[in-house]
Amino acid sequence: MILKSPEWLILIPLLATLAWFLPQLQLWRPLRALILLLTVLILSEPQLRRLSKGMDLWVLVDRSASAEEIVIQNIDEWKQLLEQSKPTSNDRLFYVEYANGVIDSNDSDLHAESGILANTLSRANLAIHHALAQTDEDRHSRLLLFSDGYSTEPIGVSRDKLIETEVPLDYRLITHEDKSDARIASLKIPPRQQIGEPFLIEVNVVGTSTGSVPLSVLRNGQPIAKTDIQLTDGSGEVRFTDRLDQTGSYLYEAIVTPDQDAHQGNNRYQSWIEIAGGPRILLVSKYLDDPIAEILKKQGFNVELVTDTRSLNAGQISGAEAIILNNVGAFEINDSFLDAIDFYIRNQGGGLLMCGGRNSFGSGGYFESAIDDLLPVSLELKTEHRKLAVAMAVVMDRSGSMSMTVPGGLSKMQLANEGAARAVELLGDQDVITVFAVDSEAHSIVPPLEVGAHRNEITSRIRRIESMGGGIYVYNGLNAAWNELKNAELGQRHIILFSDASDSEQPAQYRSLLRSVVADGGSVSVIGLGDEGDADAAFLKDIATLGNGRMFFTIEAGNLPNIFAQETVSVARSTFVTDPTGTQPTGGWFELSADPLSWLQTVDGYNLSYLRENATSALVTTDSYRAPLVAFAQRGIGRSAAISFAIGGDFSEAVYQWNKLGDFVQTLTRWLMGDEVPPGIGVRTEIVGTQLTIDLFYDDDWSERFTENPPRCLISSSDLTRSLNSLVWQRLSPGHFSTTRHLDPGETIRGVVQVGPHAIPFGPLVIGASPEWAFDATRIEELQELSLISGGRNLLDLGSAWLKPTRKDFSSIRTWLLATLLFVALFEILVSRLGWRMPILNMTNSRLPRTGHRKTKAKKPISTPLEPNTSMETSSTTTFEETTSEPSKSTPEESRSRFHRAKKRK
Repeated sequence: MILKSPEWLILIPLLATLAWFLPQLQLWRPLRALILLLTVLILSEPQLRRLSKGMDLWVLVDRSASAEEIVIQNIDEWKQLLEQSKPTSNDRLFYVEYANGVIDSNDSDLHAESGILANTLSRANLAIHHALAQTDEDRHSRLLLFSDGYSTEPIGVSRDKLIETEVPLDYRLITHEDKSDARIASLKIPPRQQIGEPFLIEVNVVGTSTGSVPLSVLRNGQPIAKTDIQLTDGSGEVRFTDRLDQTGSYLYEAIVTPDQDAHQGNNRYQSWIEIAGGPRILLVSKYLDDPIAEILKKQGFNVELVTDTRSLNAGQISGAEAIILNNVGAFEINDSFLDAIDFYIRNQGGGLLMCGGRNSFGSGGYFESAIDDLLPVSLELKTEHRKLAVAMAVVMDRSGSMSMTVPGGLSKMQLANEGAARAVELLGDQDVITVFAVDSEAHSIVPPLEVGAHRNEITSRIRRIESMGGGIYVYNGLNAAWNELKNAELGQRHIILFSDASDSEQPAQYRSLLRSVVADGGSVSVIGLGDEGDADAAFLKDIATLGNGRMFFTIEAGNLPNIFAQETVSVARSTFVTDPTGTQPTGGWFELSADPLSWLQTVDGYNLSYLRENATSALVTTDSYRAPLVAFAQRGIGRSAAISFAIGGDFSEAVYQWNKLGDFVQTLTRWLMGDEVPPGIGVRTEIVGTQLTIDLFYDDDWSERFTENPPRCLISSSDLTRSLNSLVWQRLSPGHFSTTRHLDPGETIRGVVQVGPHAIPFGPLVIGASPEWAFDATRIEELQELSLISGGRNLLDLGSAWLKPTRKDFSSIRTWLLATLLFVALFEILVSRLGWRMPILNMTNSRLPRTGHRKTKAKKPISTPLEPNTSMETSSTTTFEETTSEPSKSTPEESRSRFHRAKKRK
């Protein structure tokens, strides 16, 4: 036994001294003395050494892509050697496999060649912690790591845990065959640059041989440079310069394409750069000469006008103070861009403005879109406000190609069915729907039915459509749909054609058919599964153009339900009022500006919507709807606004004549931009392997604010754009917080540090190259150092794997002593209450007179008669003290009295 805190033993002589000088405390009574000794022992933290016989060997096997092939070839031999060298039957062997994750394996698992784990990473640190968490404290343990040594995450953080548990880490390096390989070691560009300023791009390539390697550099997917890089002594470097005159974030990518290459996973490297300027406004518009752009530029804003809406990506949001959507339909914008806006507004503190027109709000398909909830107005059209019902036909491709399964386990047909069913769910009760499934013929699935009473029946029939083989005869499908719709007594008649862009047949007389449809007030939109480069894409685009409808392309079958929903909303819930309407201010404008505004008197048209709760309107219509024309609201720590009338294009003549348009637009835009972050605070990010580190630096002025309102760090991932990850800060020093997060390959990160009402956004961030194929030599050095510190070895001979480590393992017995102390204390209390007397050590005898210790001859007691009035009980009762104390001396009077009584008896 050992004492972890022996300094408490000093209490023993102190307590003995206390008992000597204060005898009235009775500390020498056995039970009280035992209580004091137990208390001192508990404070000293006694521990007993408790180690079972035998040893546990934890074998960590790297199953990542770079090591998998060698592991499969050798794992049986390794396992056999470890089993044969096991010293005793008390020794145990455990296997752990790791790559992106960690699993405990039995013998049969070790023969598996694929499928158990995603293998794009090599997370050795996670495997080490997983094994250490399962080691038995009462047994000796060792870790044996089979790996190529190129962990994709830092493993030095395991150092303290290995030392604490006293478990050595041995390793056996897996060596790759010497094959020709070239990889990009780094792509260096500055993380941030001012607009118009040139910057340097450095690409470093390393390889196992000399010679030239083709290199390409891309910006946002477009090639900007091509060259051959010469490798000398296994490495080569090339430099480029670039400059950008538009603000935003840009993704650069370097690619090598050697003739002979052992590992293609390390041939790419990515990096983002943010181009900063003045207050930047991202204007997404349908107009090349958008009037909003001219107004804001005159006010000193840096306006980025985007009319090629399909090119938008989440990276372009970075650095923008506000986003303006001017009469652009939701179907014209990439879903990834729309999804990213929610995090940008609510958490990064950005601003969003939507302007009206036929392609905006509900008419633009934004109902139940990713940004619907952000708007200060509701796009749901009330039943009593619908003036026209819709007759809609859906023509579904059920050719053989629709039976293919896509990621997620569903077929293309099932996703298309779900999209058509979603369209039915968005129709009103008085709307009419008919559905055809088409291969070489058009098959009626749902005859024309009013949706209200048959909604569930219709969606059930649609979801049962199956792919039947063959191709799709487009003309037959369109002709059958129009024959059902042309006699419908409803104001709007619309056809949605869904077809494979690579397998759409039978043009026939489609042009004349479409001319007839349009002439009779109908329209046709097309959803093409594929892209514009497919064989029949031009044919489908021509159908949409001639049919006065919209054209959608998607290569992701999973997007089909959303596209069907957008198109249905655009048609069935069109809410654009084309009649000139008067306006009336509400006074809400003074929440944005102290200066009054002279409003325009009428608008030529507007998008009908309804003010949401917690939103404010500044201008409303004078018609029966009393609809908001200008509205705004706070969303998270960001802001959003809606202008329901058109600014540009059709129905904007009255707006162009409004002499306060410039003041109105720039005031609303400045409100959307929010307040600037006060000085004295900054954020820095760094990616090492797969680990993202975020550092927050601040001065003393911010310290007081953080005591009341601590900073928050939120992360949004490209994989889960609508999901947030809140990170926990660690205070490293005064004025310095830090936090970390694991990144997956291909994952793009956007984040923000929130400090009260202010936000400091960062990102986009991405792992530059596949960390699994980076082959960073510092990772091997880190493994070797970690093994040495823990007492491990580079294990060349597996027969010596069972070397029992020197380990001083002690278990605390304080729990048992506390239980004993409690029992003794309760017993002592019981004894005291009942009046029991325990033998005590009388340390006061040394101070008594010597006569008290002399031996005397016992005398026979003299029997005397009892005196009157003396009870038997009184005369026969003696106390413990009377029998043990020294006889008291009699007074002269008492002696004479006894003498006379004796004389009379004689």
